Amino acid sequence: MRRALAAAGLRWRIAAWTVAVVLVCLGIAFAAVYRGTGSQLRGQIDSEITGDLGDLTHALKSGPDQTPARLSSLATTYVRSRPFSSSSTLLFASVRGYPTSTNRPELFQREPPDEGETPAEQDQENRLSLALLHAPSGFSTLLLPDVGNLRVLTSTFTVHGGGQPVAVRAGIGEPLASVSRAQEGVARAFILGGALAILGALLGGLVLGTRISRPLRRMAGVAERVDGGDLQPRIHVEAGVSAEVAVLAGAFNHMLDRLTAAFAGQREFVADASHELRTPLTVIRGQLEVLAEDPAPTAQEVRRVERLLLAEVTRIDRLVDDLLLLAQLEQSEFLQPQEVALEPFLQELWQTTTLLAERHFELGEIPAGTLRADPDRLAQALRNLLTNAIKHTAGGEGRVRLRLEAERGQLSFAVEDDGPGIPAAERERIFERFHRIDPARDRLSGGAGLGLAIVQAIARAHGGAVRAGESLEGGARLVMVLPGFLAGPPAPPAAPRRQPERRSQVSPL
Repeated sequence: MRRALAAAGLRWRIAAWTVAVVLVCLGIAFAAVYRGTGSQLRGQIDSEITGDLGDLTHALKSGPDQTPARLSSLATTYVRSRPFSSSSTLLFASVRGYPTSTNRPELFQREPPDEGETPAEQDQENRLSLALLHAPSGFSTLLLPDVGNLRVLTSTFTVHGGGQPVAVRAGIGEPLASVSRAQEGVARAFILGGALAILGALLGGLVLGTRISRPLRRMAGVAERVDGGDLQPRIHVEAGVSAEVAVLAGAFNHMLDRLTAAFAGQREFVADASHELRTPLTVIRGQLEVLAEDPAPTAQEVRRVERLLLAEVTRIDRLVDDLLLLAQLEQSEFLQPQEVALEPFLQELWQTTTLLAERHFELGEIPAGTLRADPDRLAQALRNLLTNAIKHTAGGEGRVRLRLEAERGQLSFAVEDDGPGIPAAERERIFERFHRIDPARDRLSGGAGLGLAIVQAIARAHGGAVRAGESLEGGARLVMVLPGFLAGPPAPPAAPRRQPERRSQVSPL
């Protein structure tokens, strides 16, 4: 059944669970009402026969100078005045040495077999009848022939007359047929009502399951179209849909939006990478063809082609390194963070960077403290920012500035220059892969447009961010903000780690 439900649709599973819950509730309610009805009616019967036994006992004790014969006669007169039937009370009283007085004598006499009964069946009935005389004092339930279950209350008491005390055993019994009929009525009502309730639960479960599964079926249809390669369809949430389904549909649409953007970015990335690789390969191929057409090239021509080929190979080498670095962003070992003492780290970085070109370099005040970061990746990001500033400033006269500011556990690295600056419309896009403000100029300078994308990737890997703005001189201002700054006395510099050899630490933009 579990396998069948698993193979069925959601509507039928919801309907089946609804019916199961209704069945359990009906079973609990039936058991409570059935047992409660029986207990209540038995309690009423016990109360009635207790009163009847009290009346019989009082009648036998009320006469003066009671002898055994007189008691037997009085008991016979009393019980015969109350005839027994299947719905009335059975009375009997027994005085030692005299016949039992009862309103149903056949129960206490050995009768011959009735018509259609065998001697064995009649003997069994007689033995059951004699059980009344031997029933324990108090309440008991006996199964009597032609009567069924009988609720019996027996008692033994002593009557004091003018002579010796006389022991009398008396009993009252009432058939439990009314209890059985009431419980049968309860069962019939529950069977009819339960059948209607189960039918209603089945129909309600199907309606509810259809309503719940409708948006899920639409989602499944959209998923099938997406699986077929169509990323355009979206799930439209109708009014009145539950909050959970609306949240699921919104998350699904958001996932499709991100998937669409990811595929578009991947296609653009592949196209840009192919274009960047095609340009140097075209140059290499053209120079080789020129060299091959000359049957006796001079040494000067060979060296010229050699320089061009080496320059293009170097450009391809840098591009491949940058692409591999960006491909490693999702790997857990991309960062190896540690506590970096800012003062020695930045001083060493600044000394090596200022040797790259003739500029007016300015290093602002370095906050005392440490930064939890990967020192190699941090140095790579800062060198890319500084190299970008150097490239866009005039030789010998250009100004390149690095300012640091610590606030609330974060450290900002602001690289400023006095170059042409970044147009406001381009400040959000300069961190995209292969994006250039001046494509022709950047390609001639050897850049592929990946340097700032690498800076952003390193910042995000640290849990930080990077943004672009305008410097005081009107040039570019690129700010990288990283968390993990701890103010205070600088920690001793960590021992240098042995890293795999990298072909390029600074990526031209």
